Amino acid sequence: MVKNIHYGTGRRKKAIARVWIKPGKGEYSINKREVDDYFPRKSLQYIINQPFNLLESTTGKYDVIATVKGGGLSSQAGAIRLGISRALILMDEELRPSLKKAGFLTRDSRMVERKKYGLRGARRAFQFSKR
Repeated sequence: MVKNIHYGTGRRKKAIARVWIKPGKGEYSINKREVDDYFPRKSLQYIINQPFNLLESTTGKYDVIATVKGGGLSSQAGAIRLGISRALILMDEELRPSLKKAGFLTRDSRMVERKKYGLRGARRAFQFSKR
C-alpha cells in the first residue's frame, strides 16, 4: 500500500465527498472527470482550490482524486474543499492552524428544513382568504 496517499471525507448539505490527495502535478479527477468538465463555473473551481491557494507551498504539488455524490454542485464543491483540508492535515499537522483560521475545517451543518404537514413548505403557509 502506498504511504503518500492521504484521505479525507467532506460533507455539506446532502453532498458527501471522498477525497484522496497524492504528490503530483496539481491535477483533479472528480468522479473520473476533469474539473473543468465537472464544475464548469469558475467560482466552484475556486472553492475547490481554496485550501491549496491558502497554503502557497502546496499549490500544484498534489493530485486530487474525489468521488462525490448527493446534493447540488455548490454543496459538492464545499464537501470537496472540506475533504481536501482534512487530507492535508493528515499529511502535515502544522497546516492545521492556518486552515482552521480560514474556516476550511468547519463542517457547515446547515441542512434543508423539512416540510411540515398543513403547510406549503417548511414554514410557508397556504394563502389566507377570509371568504
